[in-house]
Amino acid sequence: MKIALAQTEAVVGDVAANVANHLRFVERAAGLGARYVAFPELSITGYEPRLCQGLAMDADDARLDALQQAADGHGLTVAAGVPVRTGGKPRISLVLFQPGAPRAVYSKQYLHADEEPFFVPGPRQAGLIGSAPRVGLAICYELSIAAHAEATFGQGAQLYLASVAKAAQGVAAAGARLAGVAREFAAPALMVNCVGICDGVCCAGGSAAWDGKGRLLARLGDQHEGLLVFDAATGRAASSAT
Repeated sequence: MKIALAQTEAVVGDVAANVANHLRFVERAAGLGARYVAFPELSITGYEPRLCQGLAMDADDARLDALQQAADGHGLTVAAGVPVRTGGKPRISLVLFQPGAPRAVYSKQYLHADEEPFFVPGPRQAGLIGSAPRVGLAICYELSIAAHAEATFGQGAQLYLASVAKAAQGVAAAGARLAGVAREFAAPALMVNCVGICDGVCCAGGSAAWDGKGRLLARLGDQHEGLLVFDAATGRAASSAT
């Protein structure tokens, strides 16, 4: 089973343009045999906390219908970063478009202090999708919370996948942390990051995969969009031109 990490650059606030770019990556990933395609944190709007109240949407927003159609048509699951509307501040979420199934939502449970003025945390529940392997989801800051990985693997995860929006320093720290998670739980770990400007800083790509011994398998560059595909059956990972 192949998992594709889509390292994208968002057009801030332009949902239509970002959905179109997502579809381009989904098409490419499907052509490579991927069964999952994961995107960076808040990939549908761009990671802009001060704007997300106005950009927040429901998981069943019609602007996202094309992603559901792509999931149905290709028989794969798409995990896209969306600020999901609540009764108050939005949640940082991954909306999961699964073939022939209702949309599901995994929301970030642990917020960084800088995010608390703009978002509310999601419920304390494991974000698990698929089987063989069972993929456990994390969103950015929560990968640094030991309790998150422990709960995720404790509830049956066989692989840890983090969707993030990080600058260079954060990428380095996240890489070290994910290599440690991989070693601790003897399971592969994946990270998908964005490129371009997010919240006034330059995100540094570096989307990557580590094997169950914490060894780096493959990594994308720090400036350009790209696709990295991890094959759970063989334990190999490689980048692909998009």
